[in-house]
Amino acid sequence: MTYDPGDYVKVEFADEATGVGEWMWVRVHYCDDEKKLVFGRLDNEPLNDDNPQLGSELAVSYSQIREHRKPTEFTKH
Repeated sequence: MTYDPGDYVKVEFADEATGVGEWMWVRVHYCDDEKKLVFGRLDNEPLNDDNPQLGSELAVSYSQIREHRKPTEFTKH
């Protein structure tokens, strides 16, 4: 498995009207390596109202992922 449950992936959500993308974190529930899809939940509040809302369940193609982090990388030391 490429991404583990609980991991975070950063995904670009494009605004087709303006062409400006918004980068948001998706928390991974599971992934399908054969189909190259991550299934998870949007984990931050979008600025653009046209994007999915906080907590939305999503399927994201591996090709849309630009960053990958483990949950421990977000904790303060």
